[in-house]
Amino acid sequence: MKWTNTAWAVVAVLGVAGTAAAQTTFPQQITAPEGTILIYQPQPEKLAGNVLSGRAAMSLTFTGKKEPIFGAFWFTSIVDTDDATGLTTWRDIKVTKAGWPDSKPADEARFTQIVEDAAAKVALTFSTERFSASLADAEREQRSLAELKHDPPKIVFANQIALLLLYDGAPMWHAVENSPYERALNTPFVVVRDTRSKVCYLTSGTLSYSAKDALGPWQPIANPPADLVQMLPKPEAEDDAGPAAPPAIVVATEPTELVVTDGEPKWKPVGEGKLLYVENTETPLVREVATRQIYVLLSGRWFRAATTSGPWSFVRPDQLPESFKAIPAASDLGGVRVSVAGTDEAEDAVLDSAIPKTAAIRRSEAKFDVEFEGEPTFEQIPGTTVSRAVNTPAQILQIGTQFFAVDNGVWFVASSPKGPWVVADTVPEDQIQKIPPSSPAYNTTYVHVYQSTPEVVYVGYTPGYMWSFPYYGVPVYGTGWYYPAYPGYYYPRPYTWGFHVGYNPWTGWNFGVSWGGPFMRVGIGWGGGYYGPWGGYYRGGYYRGGHGGWYGGYRPGYHGGYHGGHNTINIGNNVNYGNRQRAANTLRNNPNTPNLRNQSVYNRADNRTRNADRPTIQRNAQQAKSARGMNNDVLADRGGNVARKAPSGWEARDSGKWQNLDRGAAQQRAQSVDRPSVQRDYQARQRGAQRESVQRRVPRSAPAARPSRGGGRRR
Repeated sequence: MKWTNTAWAVVAVLGVAGTAAAQTTFPQQITAPEGTILIYQPQPEKLAGNVLSGRAAMSLTFTGKKEPIFGAFWFTSIVDTDDATGLTTWRDIKVTKAGWPDSKPADEARFTQIVEDAAAKVALTFSTERFSASLADAEREQRSLAELKHDPPKIVFANQIALLLLYDGAPMWHAVENSPYERALNTPFVVVRDTRSKVCYLTSGTLSYSAKDALGPWQPIANPPADLVQMLPKPEAEDDAGPAAPPAIVVATEPTELVVTDGEPKWKPVGEGKLLYVENTETPLVREVATRQIYVLLSGRWFRAATTSGPWSFVRPDQLPESFKAIPAASDLGGVRVSVAGTDEAEDAVLDSAIPKTAAIRRSEAKFDVEFEGEPTFEQIPGTTVSRAVNTPAQILQIGTQFFAVDNGVWFVASSPKGPWVVADTVPEDQIQKIPPSSPAYNTTYVHVYQSTPEVVYVGYTPGYMWSFPYYGVPVYGTGWYYPAYPGYYYPRPYTWGFHVGYNPWTGWNFGVSWGGPFMRVGIGWGGGYYGPWGGYYRGGYYRGGHGGWYGGYRPGYHGGYHGGHNTINIGNNVNYGNRQRAANTLRNNPNTPNLRNQSVYNRADNRTRNADRPTIQRNAQQAKSARGMNNDVLADRGGNVARKAPSGWEARDSGKWQNLDRGAAQQRAQSVDRPSVQRDYQARQRGAQRESVQRRVPRSAPAARPSRGGGRRR
């Protein structure tokens, strides 16, 4: 949709909530020529992309009058999210209908016009926490995820401290320039081979191992070759201590997960005692007492077996035993509740996934370039008319005679695969949406172009771009598909397995090694290099930065993995490691834990120059103000009846008065209120207020904490 200059007059401040003047609590107040309008917290009915439709209770107090007139209005609006502040702005509000239980029919048209005119000139801003919770009773876009795969990977158990050395197939070697070494390309770990002796070395910068074969067995060594040490970056100060003993090395060349216990498994009851869990592991490992079945949680998916030897089968999250829902949130196992359908934690995560991350991208500042290994090569994606580039780490698609690329959540278009590239105003959604999960380009289906002007393009994405998907009431990570590497130079494709992925309600998905700790947190970027699965790649001694890579350009500085920077690769989970089961109240235990889950690719430091200046975008918009001292206790049901939660119970508006719904003298209109509906919305409103209260206590600039297993209580 193109915008005219007239439309700019009603565009709200994008991110205005981040300023000192932002008003974020409800009810919010609008001043109209005829009087004052109070808008109570809106109740969403449908969210499709960045377009929200819903209803809101309101009151209109005419100038010179004391008593307000209550009503309800329905609206559509555009949603802008600002993860830097944790706030959402609803702009371009259009009133589609209004109802006035307090008024006479002759007055309704006049009252409605007053509200329509006033709402078109303002924006409503409030916390994304409240917005997310309010979506509980709303219609949200549902995508068919039937093509996700849930076949279990190979699951290996070890009862000593160990880590998984994962190769994507057989080791592939590339010479390290100006040295006698060659490096294994298809592993994120630093594995090199001496071309003279054929001895292989595995190193973290602090710990080193050697082997006669890249597949092991690996033995720790105290003194790696001096010339190899000279090429490694110096370990970080906190790496110096290292683990008490060198971890054992478990090698795999296929999708594999390693479950490590520190000694023999120690089973411990949780909650009502119907479940046991292993307390000396970082992987959620649970046994149901009644059936003796063992459950393990990997990448947000539960697998079940009679013994740890398998065979393992997938268990849908809404078909887990009821005892899983009873796991206490503050227990050591509480972190897994986000992966149990029907819990508050799972519902919060799924609601969050419906809200797009958005940005206004300046055309003049958004740049994209790409390099291919040889001439551009494209392969058609089965079942579509779309082809994708296979000899580049970037996400490039060919559709007809045009070429489209996604870079850090922004679509670009060109008439040639080598460019020049410009920000796309539109993309062929109907064709892109047919890309199946079996394709490594599937995540591009979650990136959208919403609107455009001559200066900026409005874009957004939902978590599928980061390979996180809502599935039967919980978030799962990865599609489960294995994407073979393109022959020749190595480009890692998105992984579901092998990186010990777990969901932390504070930080989102965390990546790491099989056992927490600083092992494998440094690497090298010389000699062929590894194309990091979180975007960008390393080659020839320097970093080529993240054009979307195969994880959408997501280099998780918050989650570990690969960090850009000259000759250094940071490998491992340098922020969020440790026992992932514990959910105890992380905020209570460490109030400085930031909510990194909200960080979007648009807000990363290296992407902010593309974002439009907020004062430029504001134009002539007006921000609604919070009505201080007023309770946010009035709601509207879907029929337009207005109700409020009073100390004495639910009341409805009728004949200019509040009528108690539980008293026999209640008026007919009061009795017609859909009480279950407003009750659900009221509970969602309370839930959002609770989430917002916790979030306000979390400094966004705080250093990252290292949560124990399960991550910590959600925000």
